[in-house]
Amino acid sequence: MTRPSEALAALGLTLPPVVPPVAAYIPAVRDGDKVWTSGQLPMVDGALAAAGLVGAEVSAEEAQALARICALNAIAAAADVAGGIDALAGVLKVVGFVASAPGFTAQPGVINGASGLLGEVFGEAGRHARSAVGVAALPLGAPVEVEVIFRLG
Repeated sequence: MTRPSEALAALGLTLPPVVPPVAAYIPAVRDGDKVWTSGQLPMVDGALAAAGLVGAEVSAEEAQALARICALNAIAAAADVAGGIDALAGVLKVVGFVASAPGFTAQPGVINGASGLLGEVFGEAGRHARSAVGVAALPLGAPVEVEVIFRLG
């Protein structure tokens, strides 16, 4: 079985630095054999990669790519408290929030960006339960936010 670090490298990706909190919380917390991440925004090099409502200022395709960034940030946050990415044995649950323009109903497709990356990195252990929720607004004007519950090995 391919280790998550090897899968990530094969994708040409590296874990980014853990995104600092924008309020009073921590990026991830370990509890027993699980790691719970806080909601991760599509931050790249300390800046929001895009802003706006999905279905208006941001296309569903762009939002799907942003959800992938959120998932990578979640992996980084979880790996930080777990002792490295290879300590993460799999994914249990993903909750995705999509800042949606009125009438936009393709939230599951947007969050597929996060689910897809998790599947690529963790293989069969990346299959997970999931919710994809449309909301009026997200912190900093982000189009998407993702939180993940990981299982430790």
